[in-house]
Amino acid sequence: MSETLLRAVETAARVAGDVAVRHFRTDLRVETKGDGSPVTVADREAEQAARAWIAAHFPDDEIVGEEFGTREGTSGRRWFLDPIDGTKSFVRGVPLWGSLVAVAEGEEILAGAAWFPAVNEMIAAEKRKGCWWNGVRASVSETSTLAGATVLLTDERAFRSVARREGWRTLVGEAGLARTWGDCYGYLLVATGRAEVMVDPVLNAWDIACFLPIIEEAGGVLTDLSGARTAFGGNAIATNRALAESVREFFND
Repeated sequence: MSETLLRAVETAARVAGDVAVRHFRTDLRVETKGDGSPVTVADREAEQAARAWIAAHFPDDEIVGEEFGTREGTSGRRWFLDPIDGTKSFVRGVPLWGSLVAVAEGEEILAGAAWFPAVNEMIAAEKRKGCWWNGVRASVSETSTLAGATVLLTDERAFRSVARREGWRTLVGEAGLARTWGDCYGYLLVATGRAEVMVDPVLNAWDIACFLPIIEEAGGVLTDLSGARTAFGGNAIATNRALAESVREFFND
């Protein structure tokens, strides 16, 4: 390969986000997909741009994207693309959305990046090469008490388990601060030490894959709600290391 995976995921995320942001706060027609989620021309054009870049630089790799499915590959590597994570925020003019890119071998995520063009924040990581936020080494916080912690969630209504919904509410009651503008921006906040916990009750691999190396290389812990280290569990929780064990106990079924 002619460039490091760290640089590659960062560039691909920037390619997608720079296309998407041209449509931000414009008069977009919003369509509804089969799963009830919104989609616009911005999502499609951004993913197409990232796909084209990856195909040109890594022609043998598989590409899996939210909007255009899977392009088969032969190398054993897979790229995961979410051109606009937080489309519901995007179409309402809220800047806390991002373009997400990850590359994996099997189920091991090798590198990931998230570009937030509306707020000019880039975070990227590669296994054993650190996590970098706008070019500076990123680190989770050292907060070790829930009373001092900020906890984040995308949408409480997405919990499929009553026990886990109640676990979230109990966690909120003990936390110092709770906020629910989640999506990808919540993981950025955990990785950069501005929040301690981010919870997603329901997600797809392209929503979370990039954040596995980002959170881990920043010193944190990312698992599914059952505590398994995976980007393929259908839900996720990211924390700093100090609170990892205690916070996950709130989500035991």
